Amino acid sequence: MKIGVLGAGLMGKEAARDLIHSEKVTAVGLADIDLNRVQQVCDTLQSAKLTPYQVDASNEADLKAFIEQFDVIINALFYSFNEVVARTAIQAGVHSVDLGGHIGHITDKVLALDDEAKKAGVTIIPDLGVAPGMINILSGYGASKLDETQSIKLYVGGIPVKPEPPLEYNHVFSMEGVFDHYTDPSLIIRNGTKQEIPSLSEIETVHFEKFGPLEAFHTSGGTSTLSLSFPNIDTLEYKTIRYPGHAEKFKLLVDLNLTRKEYEVKVNGAQINPRQVFLKLLDPIVDLKDKDDVVLLRVVVSGTKEGESHSYQYEMVTYKDRVTNVTAMARATANTISVVAQLIGNGIIKENGVYPPEKIVPGDVYIKEMAKRGVTITESHL
Repeated sequence: MKIGVLGAGLMGKEAARDLIHSEKVTAVGLADIDLNRVQQVCDTLQSAKLTPYQVDASNEADLKAFIEQFDVIINALFYSFNEVVARTAIQAGVHSVDLGGHIGHITDKVLALDDEAKKAGVTIIPDLGVAPGMINILSGYGASKLDETQSIKLYVGGIPVKPEPPLEYNHVFSMEGVFDHYTDPSLIIRNGTKQEIPSLSEIETVHFEKFGPLEAFHTSGGTSTLSLSFPNIDTLEYKTIRYPGHAEKFKLLVDLNLTRKEYEVKVNGAQINPRQVFLKLLDPIVDLKDKDDVVLLRVVVSGTKEGESHSYQYEMVTYKDRVTNVTAMARATANTISVVAQLIGNGIIKENGVYPPEKIVPGDVYIKEMAKRGVTITESHL
C-alpha cells in the first residue's frame, strides 16, 4: 500500500518512521509547505520507501495532486486543515485520517461529509491521536463487550518524569492548545444529562505504577465524539492528569484573564493581548527540551452483560524512547494514526463513510499492533 503523510512536524515525522518499517507499506510520501523541513526528515529516516514533496495545503489543486497518488492519507497538519483535507481526499477517492481538533467544531465538519465519503467509496476517520483517539478506540472496545454501557471515565496526562517548579509541567504539544483545554468549558454526561462544567474543576487523586499521588481534573475537548456515539449513558467524563497543585496554580492564571483569547488591555497606549504575552513568557519555562516525558492513560468502561455488572479498564504507561529520542506523546500519537491508516489500507477496516474511532477501529487488533511498537495497553476485567 502507498501512504501519504501531510505535515513534516513531529507527528508527521514519527508516523513516517513507523510506515517505512511496515512490510506492507511499499511507498511513503511526506509533504509540507517547507521542502527543507521535509528533506531534513527524509535525510534523518533514510529509507528508499520515503519521497519528499512540497505541498501547499491551502491550494486545493496542489493538495489534490498529492493526495491522489496514494491509497491512504495521514493528515498531521494543524487541525484547521482537517476539513479541506478530508473533502479533497473524498474528491480524489482516497481514504484519509487526521489527528483531530474539536476546537471550532472542526471534527463535526468532517463527520458531516459522511454521505459524500460513502458515495466516493472511501473511509475517513478523524480524531486519531491519544485524547481524542486512543481513548475513543478503547472506549468503543470496552463497550463492545457489554450489552449496555452505563459509564465511561477517561484519564490522560502527558507529564515530565521529573517535575520542576513552578508548574511541574512541560508541554508535549502546543501550549495554545493547553490554554484552550484549561479555559473552555468541559462537556460531560452526568445522571444521563449532557452538561458543561468549568475546566480545572473537581480535582481527584489518582495513582499509576511508579507515579502517584497525582491529580486529575476536568478539561475541555477530551470527550470528543463519545457523547454522540453513546448519548444514552449515565456518565461520561474526561480528566487530565498532572502533578498535585497544578490545577490550582493554573486556575489562578485563568481567573486573572491571562489565557483569554478575545481580550485586550491598553498598555502605554498600545492594545495588548495578555494571552500572547503569557505564552511568550511561559514557553521557555515549560519547554520539555531533552527531558524525559511519560504518557499515562486510563479508560474505565462500565455497564451490564447478561444482566450482571461488568467493568473493563484499559491502562497505558509509555515513556520517551531514549534510542530515537522520540517523546512518549509522539510515540503514542503517531503510532495510533499510523496503525489505523494501515488497517484501512490493508482492508481490515472496510466500511466506507466518516466514522469516529470508537465506531470503526477494532480494539483487539489495535492493541496488538501498538504492542508491536512498544506501546503496551493492558486490559483488566474489574
